[in-house]
Amino acid sequence: METIVCYRPLGQKELDLVIESDYKKWPPRLPEQPIFYPVTSEEYAIELTQWNITDFGKGYVSRFLVNKEFMDKYPVKTVGAKHHTEWWIPAEDLEELNNNIVGKIEIIGEYE
Repeated sequence: METIVCYRPLGQKELDLVIESDYKKWPPRLPEQPIFYPVTSEEYAIELTQWNITDFGKGYVSRFLVNKEFMDKYPVKTVGAKHHTEWWIPAEDLEELNNNIVGKIEIIGEYE
């Protein structure tokens, strides 16, 4: 099975929910969060985390592998600079994404 590496910035509340799942899945989106945005690079995830520190005080960067066949359904979108690339996964597809995570979600950075 071929996989794709995804990254995601997250705050403490989301991290706590990931930990509750034994690092196996992302929590359901809130009503005001219709899209789940994994990003394509660690560099971009770090930038997003640092931008969000003002709101959350502390941020984390995660890395996780997803079955490529699943991720191929979602085109990569550029949302700013050339390296600001991400997938837009509708909230209703999040459980299917979780079922396609290979291994565990890793926390690879912590920022204050």
